[in-house]
Amino acid sequence: MYVICSDLEGVFVPEVWINVAEKTGINELRRTTRDEPDYNKLMKERMTILDAHGLKLHDIQKVIAQIRPLPGALELIDWIKEKAQLIVVSDTFIQFADPLMKQLGRPTLFCHTLIMDETDRIIDYQLRQPDPKRKTVEALQGLKYKVIAMGDSYNDISMLKQADVGILFCPPQNVIKDYPELPVSEDYETLKKLIFPYIS
Repeated sequence: MYVICSDLEGVFVPEVWINVAEKTGINELRRTTRDEPDYNKLMKERMTILDAHGLKLHDIQKVIAQIRPLPGALELIDWIKEKAQLIVVSDTFIQFADPLMKQLGRPTLFCHTLIMDETDRIIDYQLRQPDPKRKTVEALQGLKYKVIAMGDSYNDISMLKQADVGILFCPPQNVIKDYPELPVSEDYETLKKLIFPYIS
């Protein structure tokens, strides 16, 4: 029996931080896990930038409230749910994710949490566990499930390699170049064709 583990941003919804960068005009916030393999380094940079510009949690949540799923994402989720279990495994935060999950029909979500001070300033973050995407796949395999995993960025690679089937979805060229052994899908129809033999 297969379980599908999927990244969130870049697969079902646009990148949150890129949207924040566009809405605020702070170009440095455009960097994502597509650019920086070290997630902790990236988050520390983001918090420094937010502080420098006086941005707080509610400022980011205002941007997220305007984000809509990628075209075709809801149809893909419905298609997957007819055939398998879906778990969204993301490096986002519960304080960001709720409006996105509501739009996606509330699939199961594993993610992290932010820590704020009394002024709503983001002062830290708490990872669910180290290497959480790979650990999720390992745990499911320990329960005798087979796992299909899909994602687009460096922070998805350990999950994709641990999975029984790992697929890059619309990744940037640098990720394709660094991991040529992983199959690539550039659209949902191709993704369905790659998944279908395992869950039909």
